[in-house]
Amino acid sequence: MKQNEPENLMSDTSHAPRNGFARHIPLLVILSVAVVGFFTLGDYLTFETLRDNREALLAWRDGHYWIMAAAFVAIYIAIVAFSLPGAAVASMTGGFLFGLFAGTVFNVVSATIGASAIFLAARWGLGEALTSRLESSEGTVKRLKDGLRENEISVLFLLRLVPVVPFFVANLVPALVGVKFRNFLLTTALGIIPGGIVYTWIGVGLGGVFDRGETPDVSLLWEPFVIGPIIGLCVLAALPIVFKALRAKRGT
Repeated sequence: MKQNEPENLMSDTSHAPRNGFARHIPLLVILSVAVVGFFTLGDYLTFETLRDNREALLAWRDGHYWIMAAAFVAIYIAIVAFSLPGAAVASMTGGFLFGLFAGTVFNVVSATIGASAIFLAARWGLGEALTSRLESSEGTVKRLKDGLRENEISVLFLLRLVPVVPFFVANLVPALVGVKFRNFLLTTALGIIPGGIVYTWIGVGLGGVFDRGETPDVSLLWEPFVIGPIIGLCVLAALPIVFKALRAKRGT
């Protein structure tokens, strides 16, 4: 019996919520940088900035491709992790600088890493306490929690695919309600690909847009040939939820 006590103690400790101010520091840093960035960077992370510096950027890309790629990925990760303005501009910049294939890869990898960073910061801070409360909740909250757990992958895919859900919301909410990180990582990496391709595609044509003195037209996102497949993916993601609900209804 005594030999099992240390093992049990370690098991209990590993699942116990961490206490103290330190666990909130990452999330507080992210929120602080996000607020400062919102008021200070809005005038810099714009299409105008890209247009005014495009020749220098293209020259750097041609002379130092992988340094430029690494710098782009690092900046994009920071934009997503700190919820800074300019994510759409960054996605299109990826297409402008690196083309459709490489630009999409860099955009998706950067956004996934940034989203994972804010997820883990929120989980380490507020997420543990909130998840513990949800676990002990009853009534409507319990039904919502159980429904999310049963359909975790489908719900996470829907958060990524539905165009009206803000990206930072899809990063924070799953962390606060206790979804598995591996499911969050998988659905983020795959779920942002359709939108990533569209934004990168628009970015590929930015050179011609700038030459004409025009502003990039993001309304392309709502064209039937673009939004149609995305809606189709949303329906596919929602089908498991519908089937489970129908089976549960028939079983009652």
